[in-house]
Amino acid sequence: MLKIQNSSRPSQKCTPNLLPARIDYNGAIATPERYWKPETDEKGETTVHFRGRKLTSDVLPLPENYTGAILQVTDRVENRTALDTRLEEEEEEEEEEKVETKIVEQVGAFEKVVVWQHGGRLEGTEDPYAKGIGEWIAFAEAIHGNDE
Repeated sequence: MLKIQNSSRPSQKCTPNLLPARIDYNGAIATPERYWKPETDEKGETTVHFRGRKLTSDVLPLPENYTGAILQVTDRVENRTALDTRLEEEEEEEEEEKVETKIVEQVGAFEKVVVWQHGGRLEGTEDPYAKGIGEWIAFAEAIHGNDE
């Protein structure tokens, strides 16, 4: 189980970029402007050349009242009993068991996602990321939303 907590350091505003590539590296680079220089043309299309391939971008804003979160799993653990996580009527029937809950910190937040792709832009209904965001939010609202 995971428990999300705000980090002790301030949350950074960022914009995730999804690339149509796999890069076996996860960390900062010394001179990002050397490798990543997106340019916007007179039509408003943003492109970049990455490893010799031209990529175009689509910006997917999150719906109103939603914020994306960048999370980092920590080594900290909170031990709780299973009874703490169940409804009251179930508590009487269940035996106590220890549940290990890992602490996850929010280290960043975002309002939009930039999706890069080869060969031009996709319509919103064709883009798997746009479709996924829409479906995930609809699913979450169906589960957690008000009946009104």
